[in-house]
Amino acid sequence: MTDKKQLLSALPKIDEALAGLADKTVSIPAQLVKSAVRQCIDAERQRILQNAPNCTLLSREQWEERLLKAISLKNEMNLRRVINGTGVVIHTNLGRSILSAPMVDAIQQAGAHYTNLEYDLVSGKRGSRYSLVEEIICDLTGAEAALVVNNNAAAVLLALDTLANGQEVIVSRGQLVEIGGSFRIPDVIAKSGAHLVEVGATNRTHLADYEKVISDATALLLKVHTSNFRVIGFTSEVSAEELVALARLKGLPVMEDLGSGCLVDLSSFGLPKEPTVQEIVKAGVDVITFSGDKLLGGPQAGLIVGKKEFIDRIKRNPLNRALRIDKFTLASLEAVLRNYYDLDQALTKIPTLRMLTQPVDQIKKRAKRLMLKIHASIEAICAMSLMPTISRVGGGAMPEHGLPSWAVAFRPVHMPISALEKGLRKLAIPVIGKIEDDSLLLDMRTIDDKEIAELAASLLNFFRASQPS
Repeated sequence: MTDKKQLLSALPKIDEALAGLADKTVSIPAQLVKSAVRQCIDAERQRILQNAPNCTLLSREQWEERLLKAISLKNEMNLRRVINGTGVVIHTNLGRSILSAPMVDAIQQAGAHYTNLEYDLVSGKRGSRYSLVEEIICDLTGAEAALVVNNNAAAVLLALDTLANGQEVIVSRGQLVEIGGSFRIPDVIAKSGAHLVEVGATNRTHLADYEKVISDATALLLKVHTSNFRVIGFTSEVSAEELVALARLKGLPVMEDLGSGCLVDLSSFGLPKEPTVQEIVKAGVDVITFSGDKLLGGPQAGLIVGKKEFIDRIKRNPLNRALRIDKFTLASLEAVLRNYYDLDQALTKIPTLRMLTQPVDQIKKRAKRLMLKIHASIEAICAMSLMPTISRVGGGAMPEHGLPSWAVAFRPVHMPISALEKGLRKLAIPVIGKIEDDSLLLDMRTIDDKEIAELAASLLNFFRASQPS
């Protein structure tokens, strides 16, 4: 066994390593190369000092291979494309909703050229970026006015800060939700400067509960759509219409945070009934907030719609400047919103809606296509099968509802499932699947037709390279 002192003294010197790699890293920035080499050598030094297993003397060739790999990894983009085989359509960790080609084209145009972001082409004077999408949002939702900020959490914070700072906000206990990243409604209310007043019980809240606590200090009645969980059984909640009626009697505004937000009733496709933005506007709610990158199918954004008097106040809040969206978000948001003028077009052209509503037989056909491309080549080293599975909406929407789907299941002969899962994550285009019943599943609901050829090629290369000699 080689002792620690010998291992440490055998570590390559950084300057000598750089000189030896110079002719193989000409196209890579020198600073990046030096940083990668230093990090790689320092990491091995720490392993030796910590008595990590398998620390051995490496030859010059072995060190060169290791350092070139470290340089290559450091030279790659950190934000990378992956293939989503999890079946989770709005996958928060994988970037939520993917954008259609027209949306991407809109972003490219906005980035490659000057735009009328804040320039009124009619008057020749300074314009407002919000006007670029406000009329479209109002057309689609029936709202009097609209504003877009950088995400729905920001939309909720901005609206509360504007309408209730220093005053009371009344919320049902059953709606004090927490979503991903420890975003909690009570914390947002506190950060806005408002004071939370809880009413009702976890499972049942009645109109009288609101009425009892309304006082001169009350500024707002807040309703929060519990899109990421369900309370079932002995339950009761106050409808938007009932809350609006009470608020009118008391001279108060009503705000509803819809969370995901949807402009299409998806229940006709077998999905649970979710309130649409149009329905909440029609109910008379004064301010409504929802996300742009969930069920809407667009970029990350927070949309605020409602009565003009309240939206105008929110626009004037200085905090709005800190939360405003850029030209890329505006470009892709306008592109996705325009699809909603024709609902049939929205269902086919918006990737999120298309994946959520696609017939299960189409998914099965796609799974068969992938199997046909690779099965004969790997059947000796990996068992493959067509397997029914359950997809998920994701993004905190419809958490209890599963979507029937089909997956290609892999069960390798010579490696554990965990090694296969890890290996696919290390591909040039990482493939993310799910492990079920000691198999790795690639759910074909979230894999596009156009991805099948390159996915098949990547899988074939992986299995051939991992085949025991």
